[in-house]
Order: sequence, then structure tokens, then C-alpha cells
Amino acid sequence: MASGFAGTSALADIRIGATVSETGPAAFLGDPEARTLRLLVEKINAAGGVNGEQLKLFLYDDGGDPNKARTFATRLVEDDEVQAIIGGTTTGTSMSIIPIAEEAEIPFISLAGAIEIIDPVKEWVFKTPHTDRMACEKIFADMKKQGYTKIGLISGTDGFGASMRKQCLDVVGGYGIEVVGDESYGPQDADMTPQLTNLKGKPGIQAILNPGFGQGPSIVTRNYAQLGIRLPLYQSHGVASDGFIALAGKDAAEGVRLPGTALLVAGLLPDGDPQKPVVTAYIEDYKGSHGTAPTTFGGYAHDALRIYVDAVKRAGSAEPAAVRDAIEATSGLVGTTGVVTYSPKDHLGLDLSAFRLLEIRNGGWALAE
Repeated sequence: MASGFAGTSALADIRIGATVSETGPAAFLGDPEARTLRLLVEKINAAGGVNGEQLKLFLYDDGGDPNKARTFATRLVEDDEVQAIIGGTTTGTSMSIIPIAEEAEIPFISLAGAIEIIDPVKEWVFKTPHTDRMACEKIFADMKKQGYTKIGLISGTDGFGASMRKQCLDVVGGYGIEVVGDESYGPQDADMTPQLTNLKGKPGIQAILNPGFGQGPSIVTRNYAQLGIRLPLYQSHGVASDGFIALAGKDAAEGVRLPGTALLVAGLLPDGDPQKPVVTAYIEDYKGSHGTAPTTFGGYAHDALRIYVDAVKRAGSAEPAAVRDAIEATSGLVGTTGVVTYSPKDHLGLDLSAFRLLEIRNGGWALAE
């Protein structure tokens, strides 16, 4: 189903397309993204729109299925005649949307993590989340600081987990860290104790990293506690949400470290932090509409729409080529995920300073550095 929010004049609408995983296995990512897009479009339109024009949102739920995402992207282009696409909740759905957006020559801002989305740079493709490679670097920098030199990996075999595992293996050597155990699990696996037992027994192992998202990392965390493993456990930014703590259990998750965004620790940010007013305003708006705090993943959609709207304002129109050029010229835009500065060679626009190293303490989030 598609949902649209139209202004008073259909002829003056800026037509934005979106396909996200509002239901299905990635719904914990896609549902807050969909809610955020609807909320912000309504808010922007109520305030007068963009350049005097109203936004009209065409939003589809692909359920996390890359084939459905491709079908909806085609519908957005051919039937809805959108001028840009936001979405691609997962790496798989994003990769299926890319050729549609490129052929249509309209900007596409992805909400998924894998570095392959924007590396190599594609003319019409941008994204808002940090890459999996950056997550590896943030984690390994902390491990090096802690003095760990031998670690284990236990990775999901889904698109996110497999991609992050590859990126971590590519960069780990630069931090003087050796991977002494490398295990994996499938998306439907319900028990990871054999793999964790293997890692626990590796001579000299000092910490374990779990690249993955969805229910897998929660099971890994519970099994970790059940086995009484005392090694430090690191998770990925793919589980940076309160839902992960709830699924894993407060006691089991205690002490887990992972890279996350300012959104999770808004109340802990110093007053001078440029992200504090942005994340605070978003949290207040979202809570006012839905009664609960937004997630990191909703923040990805928040930033994508802000980037698009900012570009339309600077371009003076919603003409796709002009907006694409304006997006690429984005500089110093403060979002929930970081401060975004794109360039012709960089369609991510974030550096490692956008990641906050977080630790779960007493069932909540704390800054670990």
C-alpha cells in the first residue's frame, strides 16, 4: 500500500518516493523510518512546505524483499513520477533500488549500512547511515585502546553481517589485532552456543565481536551470558536500539559495547554539542506523535529527508539534476547521525567522529569514552 500526503495544489507538489521495510524481518528498522517520513512531511507541509510548494510522499512497504523493493521503485518512477527516492531499509533492498534510480536519473538516499551502496561512488546515490567499515574501525580503535590483540568474530550470514565481517577482516590488521576465531550463524538460528563455545576455547582470546542485526545478536548475547563467558562483547551499530536490550535481556546485555549515534544518548550530550538541539527536537516531535522515543534507524530517515529538503531549497527547485548537484554540495548539515559533508568523491559524508562508542549500563545507554 502507498500513502500520500498532498498539499492544496497537486500541480505544485514536490513528489518524494519511499520504499522501506515497514513490515517483515526488518520492521524494527523500517517501521520507525516510515513513521519518521510521514511525521516530517506533515510537519514541513504545515509550516508552508519547501520553496512555497508542498511535499507529497509516496510510501511503499517492501517487507524487506529486494524484489518488491525493485518493483516499488519502478512504480515510484513510472507511475508516481517522483523526483527522488528515500529508502532501502536494508542493504539488499537498497542495492535493488539503485539501478532503477540511476536509470531514471533521480537522487536516491539509502537508509542502509553496507559500504557497497556508495563505494564506488554512484552519481545519483547517497546514504545516511555510517558504513559497516566505519563501525569496524570504531570498534577496533577501542579494542586497541583497551590493549586487546586477539579477538573472535561471530557473524550473521545475512547481507549486513556478511558485509561487515568482510570489512572488519579487511581493516583489523591495521590495529595490531589478530582474529583467532571466526564463526557464523544463519538468520533463523535460535542457538549460538556451539559457535561461542568454540570461540571461548581459543588460546589467548581477549574479546569477541558480533557483526549482525535482527534477532541474531540478541541470541548471541543471551547465550554469551548463559555460557558464563567473561570476555568483553562488542556488537555492531545494526543493533543500536532499545529493542536490542529488551530482546537480549538487561542482565545479559550489561557491559556490551557498540558504536551508535548521538540520538541514543541525547540527554548525555554537552550543551555545546552541535547535534544536541537536532536530536532533542526530533525526539520531542516523535514522542509527541507516537508516544515513544525514536530509534537510530528512524534517525536515518530523518536525516535523509532533511538532506533532500535542504538541497531543494538551495537548488531553488525540485528538478532532479539540480537537486543531485545540491545534495553533493551539502556541507556541515547537522543530523541525528552526524554532521554531513558530501563531495564528488564521498556520498556518505560522515567520518568516525559521527560515531559515539556506547556501553549498555543498567539497562540503558552510556557513553563509553
